[in-house]
Amino acid sequence: MKQQFDAEQISRIIDQALVFQCACPAQLATTLLELRDLFDYQLKCREGADALGERVHAAISRAAEEAHERIEQCLAEVLRLEGWDLATLTMPEGLRQKPVKSF
Repeated sequence: MKQQFDAEQISRIIDQALVFQCACPAQLATTLLELRDLFDYQLKCREGADALGERVHAAISRAAEEAHERIEQCLAEVLRLEGWDLATLTMPEGLRQKPVKSF
């Protein structure tokens, strides 16, 4: 599976988003991790599968790969639109909010 963001970069985005109360990039990043898990799971399931199972798992793998590519493109676009530092994956000051304390 082709990947624009590695696992460490995705974790950085999630961490930044959670610390500063901006969930949208984190949701996209989490979805990428889930799609990667789905893709990997399907590859394992294909091993030793009969012809029908092979087709089923191949169809799911293709869909996961296509969705992954689109979500990665979307994440890159969101990061650019929001003005993230793409070298460090740091959220811009203007989007940072102090975490809300619970009572």
